[in-house]
Amino acid sequence: MNSEREIVRRAFLERLGLGAARRVALAGDASTRGYERLFPRSGPSLILMDQPPSLETQPCPPGASDAERAALGYNALARLAAGRVEAFAACAAYLRSLGLSAPEVIAFDAAQGLAVLEDLGDGLFARLIEEGAAEGPLYDNAVDVLARLHEKAPPPVLTAPGAVWPLLDYDRLALTTASEIFVEWWPKWDQRVSLSAEAVAEWRALWAPIAARGAAGASVFCHRDFHAENLIWLPDRPGPARTGLLDFQDAVRADPAWDLSMLLHDARRDVSTAREAAVLDRYFDARPELDRDAFMADFHALGALNIVRILGIFARLIARDGKPRYQAFMPRLWLYLDRCLEEPAPPGLAAWLQRHLSRAAA
Repeated sequence: MNSEREIVRRAFLERLGLGAARRVALAGDASTRGYERLFPRSGPSLILMDQPPSLETQPCPPGASDAERAALGYNALARLAAGRVEAFAACAAYLRSLGLSAPEVIAFDAAQGLAVLEDLGDGLFARLIEEGAAEGPLYDNAVDVLARLHEKAPPPVLTAPGAVWPLLDYDRLALTTASEIFVEWWPKWDQRVSLSAEAVAEWRALWAPIAARGAAGASVFCHRDFHAENLIWLPDRPGPARTGLLDFQDAVRADPAWDLSMLLHDARRDVSTAREAAVLDRYFDARPELDRDAFMADFHALGALNIVRILGIFARLIARDGKPRYQAFMPRLWLYLDRCLEEPAPPGLAAWLQRHLSRAAA
């Protein structure tokens, strides 16, 4: 509590008249952010979001070349927001303008990486389902959120009081980076796997048309981390607003299949084939203008890309960051990948995995 960062946090809270609030640390995730629940002397509880800017590499500037992005590092390559609180504020304002339940941003300090947010509570979809809640109504409402998000193209720049943030495309380089993380980190975790230069070149060739396809379909606001650990049930609100949204600061303009993959290929809980079918049916009912066959081809191809991205991230978290708990999620991801590979896209991937990868440790 005497660290330099704690001094910064306390000064921020003092400026807001929250210096006397009781503070309770909340469980973290795989990011460099931290959260606390604040209990002021009067009024509702609030959330303190703490994202020290110095812990992240730079985000991607609009118009940056591939070489410039590579020089800046992974966040710029992948078009991640580097945890910037102004990105969160701008995205939250846009989501709220659509009648969706992003937390109200009470105040923020972009330079210090601090924000105070509305507290949406603890009703995470994942926890409610574990406690016996019916998953159907929760997933139905989550689909309604995506249908609302996908009704119209988002603006190229999102704004909020004191915040301006570009909504960049999830482009070819970002999608290629998503597939590259697997071949970079899987062999470092499972050292029985050794990938030759030829194997890596074949991997890249397999994903190149999928990345191009995903980039061409970039047309909607994409939450990017849309799953049951980031959705909060708010039953007293109307319509899609019953789903509270968290962790959307990395939003991009992307193919609409991406967030559906995040929801249905959930690393932390089993989503059955029956639930997947029900979710997709509800989505197509809400968007009758879509070509279902073409959309499903994108869903399976980009879903497979998303899954190998997550497997690569988990391998990195284990091998580099010493977080072995992520190994427990890997078998589920392999099952989702098998489900995607039952469809015709992406061709050749199943054969590549059989030739080059031991899944015994997955």
